[in-house]
Order: sequence, then C-alpha cells, then structure tokens
Amino acid sequence: MFKIVDSRQVAPKVKWFRIEAPRVAKNRQPGQFAILRLDEKGERIPLTIADVDRRAGTIDLFVQAVGATTEQMCRLGTGDTIANVVGPLGHPTEIENFGHAVLVGGGVGTAVIYPQASALREVGNVVSAIIGGRSKEYVILEEELRQVCDHVYPCTDDGSYGYHGFVTGQLEELIAAAQPPVGAVLAAGPVPMMKNVCKVTRPHGIKTIVSLNPIMVDGTGMCGGCRVTVGGETRFACVDGPAFDGHEVDFAELSDRLTTYKAHESEALRRFQEHVCKLEQTGLV
Repeated sequence: MFKIVDSRQVAPKVKWFRIEAPRVAKNRQPGQFAILRLDEKGERIPLTIADVDRRAGTIDLFVQAVGATTEQMCRLGTGDTIANVVGPLGHPTEIENFGHAVLVGGGVGTAVIYPQASALREVGNVVSAIIGGRSKEYVILEEELRQVCDHVYPCTDDGSYGYHGFVTGQLEELIAAAQPPVGAVLAAGPVPMMKNVCKVTRPHGIKTIVSLNPIMVDGTGMCGGCRVTVGGETRFACVDGPAFDGHEVDFAELSDRLTTYKAHESEALRRFQEHVCKLEQTGLV
C-alpha cells in the first residue's frame, strides 16, 4: 500500500497529492509518469509525476476528476492509501540547450511542463512558461513555475487573470517578440490545444514537442489504446513516448481515438456517482 502523506484542492475538480513511493521517486526523470490502481479491482490510471522528493521518497501528482476512478481518487485525502503505484514509466523528456525554450501547459497539463522547466533551465536555456485555464481558479502551479522559469505568462479564456485568450494567442505574441528567439516549444494539455500550438509553430519552423498523456489507458503498451501515427508510423504513446514531434503527429486520428471509450467512461462515472449518492443518503459516507 502507498500512503498519501499530503493533499489539497488546487482548482475546481483538481487535487494535488503527495504519495510515499520511494523507488519511483528515486528513478523518475522529467516527462515520466506512474500507473495507479486505487484498489485490487480498480482500473489503471496513468498520471504524470509532477515532482519528487528523493530524500523523503515521495512523488507529487495532480488529478483532475473527469471519470469514475479520478473522481474516486479525488475523494481520498491525507492518511488514505492506494493499492498500487508503478513507475516511472515512459521515456524521459529529451533535455538540451535550445537557447530559448517555451513551455505551454493547459489545465493539468501544467503538471507535465513543471519538471521540464527546471531541467531545461539547468542546461542553460532561457525558459518561458505559458499556462492556461478557463478562469483564474483553473490556473495551477504558477508560483512554482516562477521559481524555475525566467518568464511566466498566465492566460485565461474569460480574461479574469493574465492574458485574455487561449495560450496559443500568447504564444504567437511571444514568438514575434522574444529575445533570444524561441528555439523550441514543449506543450502538454488537451489534444486540441496541442494541435493548435503546432499550427502556430509550424510556419516558423520551431521544434515542437507534445506530450500525448491524454490517450493512455493501461500505460504498458499491452492494450493498444494509445496507438498514434507519428511521421506515418504507428507508435504507442505509453512506451514510445509520451513525448513526440508535434509536427509529425496525426492529430485528426488522435482526436478520433479519444472518443473510443467515451460512452463506457460516461456510464462508469454515472454508476459511481449513483453509488456514492446512495451511500450518502444512508449516512455511510
């Protein structure tokens, strides 16, 4: 069993967890993820490892309640335990000196770019982070990123905080004015956001790396649910990635694949919420 040593709500339906997992913490590198099962009968869920404390043997995870299992996990708190935590999995992000690296994070995708930011700065990059959310309360990790980045640009769809508009609008402005010029862009977040980031960078010939975490199912390559076409070849996001050249990803196919389990996920969430509601009515939770 893996103990939750700390937790807190950081945004609507988004919760931060610090979990004891010494062997995972010891070996994790930026860009890698872990697979969790809440109990012996639970489904596997892949979650990016946002941070580690090797001395304390802990890992930090950000969980957005979007389905039955993630909603169940967000009901857990400090002192609770999780049955399985396996990792680190996936290839680490390739860290090199691009001169000026821009990281773009949407929603909980910001948890992916946070460890990348400090690693890129350590090898000499000027590092800028563009982070977005629907409104101010959805913007996460801003202060943490300010500790490891040269510039941080928060964006909100409704204009309640920072740049008024999508992260891609801020990215376009930054590319036009940045000194030194932008050498690479690393993006993580909703698939439509990453697709549009690539549209912005392609005309400029800027190297663009996207993290395809949203399409994983079991995270081990066995289920095939994370198949994606990159450069005309079939790849598996969990074992070949999760990071790929964004300009070579077939985003049309990827977007279609995201709908594969939508009906099953909705039904599972309905059943979970109905079950919890009945327990609440009887006073058992």
